[in-house]
Amino acid sequence: MTGREFTAFALAGEIDLNRLAGQLGIGRRYRWEEPLLLDPDTLAPITAGQGQGRQVYLYYFGGVVYLDCPEQVMADFAHRMGKTVEAFNTFSIAKYRETYSLRVEARREPVVANNYAIVPVYAPVFADLIAFVIAKSVALERIEEKVDTVLDEVEGLIALLDQGKLGITDRRLAKLASTILNFKYRSISHIMILDKPDITWEDLAAERLYLTMANQFELSQRYQEIKHKSDTLLDITEVFSSLSHARRATRLEWIIIILIFIEIVIYVFDIIRKGG
Repeated sequence: MTGREFTAFALAGEIDLNRLAGQLGIGRRYRWEEPLLLDPDTLAPITAGQGQGRQVYLYYFGGVVYLDCPEQVMADFAHRMGKTVEAFNTFSIAKYRETYSLRVEARREPVVANNYAIVPVYAPVFADLIAFVIAKSVALERIEEKVDTVLDEVEGLIALLDQGKLGITDRRLAKLASTILNFKYRSISHIMILDKPDITWEDLAAERLYLTMANQFELSQRYQEIKHKSDTLLDITEVFSSLSHARRATRLEWIIIILIFIEIVIYVFDIIRKGG
């Protein structure tokens, strides 16, 4: 074997691996951090670390990695998956894509670059680790774009606030806060940015490859950036929420004042009428 080619995509939604496994007749449960490996031609399961031919890695967080699969094979697989996994229905327009190569060159020192890695001896676990890293990378790219979209939206709200207008409803505030919290939850829990695969605790070469690739793709730095932006957005949301509550309290005060005024007017008219 001289090399392997990886193509990763981030789908628009999550993949319920246990539900999918049941529909495919696979009689086992998958832990959160485990990928479901399938033969793209037969949809038969493949044991992690043992596959040698074409295979597809499916991750809970919506990451899909094709290994040694031509474009037509990827399209056909996605079409079949679309019948059971809704997230695959938008595969044809998936814009979050990453490609990577693993080359095997004897008597060469290991190398990890932006779009390829070189190892002197091939081991199936290397393919598993590369698939995991690039699946995380494209999933982060999807979240990064959504965070930036929310930042643009908030920038528009801040511009309105600068004009003395608070053009946001409580419902919209709640939805905004939910979206931001969702970014943080997905980047930590779903994509498991802070977790290392179990094999890296047992295999020094695997750990070295994983950590080098994670650093190459700046996974930790990108996560910290998402976290920082999310925290900033939550702070801004809290300010809008406080202003909204203050606006509501002011309205309530004015309503009370108006009601008191009306009551005084009625009382005065009542005295005048009785006096007359």
